[in-house]
Amino acid sequence: MTTFRKVLSLAALSLMALCFFGSVAFANAPATEAASTVSSAATLQAPPPAGDNEFTTKAYIGLAIGFGLGIAAFGGALGQGKTAAAALEGIARNPGAADKIFTPMILGLALIESLVIYSLLISFMLLGKI
Repeated sequence: MTTFRKVLSLAALSLMALCFFGSVAFANAPATEAASTVSSAATLQAPPPAGDNEFTTKAYIGLAIGFGLGIAAFGGALGQGKTAAAALEGIARNPGAADKIFTPMILGLALIESLVIYSLLISFMLLGKI
């Protein structure tokens, strides 16, 4: 694994951890006096009261939908690319085995695509909760 992939993986995992555990850590944070002494222009667009967690829940569901679909599409594209590249390399090395390689390759591509479609269905279910 190259250094770039390691850094990218670490950044993605850190961002996911921040999104998932940030809401738990700051859910019951007390309001400070500095927040209550803001100007009147800012109070016109003030967030909902601290006891109202519906707004934050909907915001995190929206973030989960976006990140989930992005990660699923990215992972599915990587998996399909590697599958097709390996199958084509195998066929190029041994053209006589093309029939034996083609069917498992199509089956693998279909299963990879089904996982991406499954994440799309989960995102639609989450969208119904907003």
